[in-house]
Amino acid sequence: MSITNQLQTADDPYAAIRLDNQICFPLYACSKELIRQYRPSLDKLNLTYTQYLVMMVLWEHGSMIEKELGERVHLASGTLAPLLKRMESQGLVRRKRTPADERTLQVDLTPSGEALKEKALAVPLEMGGCLNITDDEAAFLYKILYKALASMENRGL
Repeated sequence: MSITNQLQTADDPYAAIRLDNQICFPLYACSKELIRQYRPSLDKLNLTYTQYLVMMVLWEHGSMIEKELGERVHLASGTLAPLLKRMESQGLVRRKRTPADERTLQVDLTPSGEALKEKALAVPLEMGGCLNITDDEAAFLYKILYKALASMENRGL
């Protein structure tokens, strides 16, 4: 997505495909950098960023069907299944078939996974100064990003 549909002009027909004119690039680069900033904090918990996202959802909800968990963290089952398998081997989660439908997997926290929640409280505090923006700017960015995400989900792309 470019910053405007009016970039393409007779003077410069290629303006719309310049990297600096893309909204997607600073989002991508910022996301990549932000995840890199998380690494030292998450290394202390022996979690990757994606595992941290899964753990946050499970800490909030306690137990979830794998499909719902994938939808919540925006991961396809082909990505989520191996991730959960690694987390299970780390002793953080347990996956089990539901009695109602053997094809459905339920994901539960183990006692070790639940105990990690206390240590994870340090992560947001350590990340607090990562973005040099005001509280109002952060709130606006949050609102805009979720609005953009919702509009993309509604388009079904």
